[in-house]
Amino acid sequence: MFIVNSYLLAVILCVVTMMCWGSWGNTQKLAGKSWRYELFYWDYVIGIVLFSLLIGFTLGSIGSQGRSFVEDLSQVSCSTFAWIIIGGIIFNLSNILLSASISLAGMSVAFPVGVGLALVLGVIQTYILQAKGNPVLLFLGVALVVVAIVVNGIASGRMQKNSSSGKKGIVLAIIAGVLMSCFYYFVAKGMDLDNFEQPAAGMATPYTAFFIFGLGIFLSNFLWGTIAMKHPVEGEPVSYSTYFKGSCKLHLVGILGGCIWGLGTVLSYIAAGKAGAAISYALGQGAPMIAALWGVFVWKEFKGADKKTNQYLAIMFAFFILGLAMIVVAGK
Repeated sequence: MFIVNSYLLAVILCVVTMMCWGSWGNTQKLAGKSWRYELFYWDYVIGIVLFSLLIGFTLGSIGSQGRSFVEDLSQVSCSTFAWIIIGGIIFNLSNILLSASISLAGMSVAFPVGVGLALVLGVIQTYILQAKGNPVLLFLGVALVVVAIVVNGIASGRMQKNSSSGKKGIVLAIIAGVLMSCFYYFVAKGMDLDNFEQPAAGMATPYTAFFIFGLGIFLSNFLWGTIAMKHPVEGEPVSYSTYFKGSCKLHLVGILGGCIWGLGTVLSYIAAGKAGAAISYALGQGAPMIAALWGVFVWKEFKGADKKTNQYLAIMFAFFILGLAMIVVAGK
């Protein structure tokens, strides 16, 4: 399987992760013009599972290092399987809430609040699991990201003063962020982060972990997805029959979203072996900055904002960049 042996390459993969995690929401925005997010999400989940198989039988099976995808999957212990499945279940609930927040408040609000909060709490948990990197620089970087989140909240509050939907979206983003901060910890417990080349018996390689994680997302969606469809945060309930009436184009957009997110996730797992779980997770969770760029400059979610609001946005971007730079240096 493909293994990262360079910290620089690990950082590059984490940057790609950040781009992917911050960009998949564009597919929801595209489909959302004529497709409810509850229906989009099923295609998104299917895309994750399909991509996990694709990456497992390609990068997870080439080369002479480590165990191949099939070999590794066949020896995974029940406890490892359970840890990663739990991670998938928790992530799926958090991501459904994040998707609901995107539909209500937009990408430039939902991502910085939800995913930014997940970054802060998640880094603490993963660093406890694997204390790798300079803790002072790492948590200083996280602190700067917290400032960026607060500033973004102020900016969004100026735009959402008279919008009950926007306020509900922010609340959902906060709940999503707290839940999302937990999933990586469970997945990391199922991998031998210190040795991907010769992982301990019963532990999973990044490729196997991602596949099992995808299964956890897919299976739990029969519960979380159904609840979201029957009890939507806004609008009328939707049925499964409506899903099957969707056009091929709409379904493909959702699957593409799952593949984009999946690419970012598996690269984060691969990079964790060299960069450490906390740094890999933290860099990937710089996604709010990417999502905010999409939301501000492409989707015009702050169109008509006054000068003060635009200044807050500029400060938010600056603190995000500084915080991410600190996290990169912490890994050295």
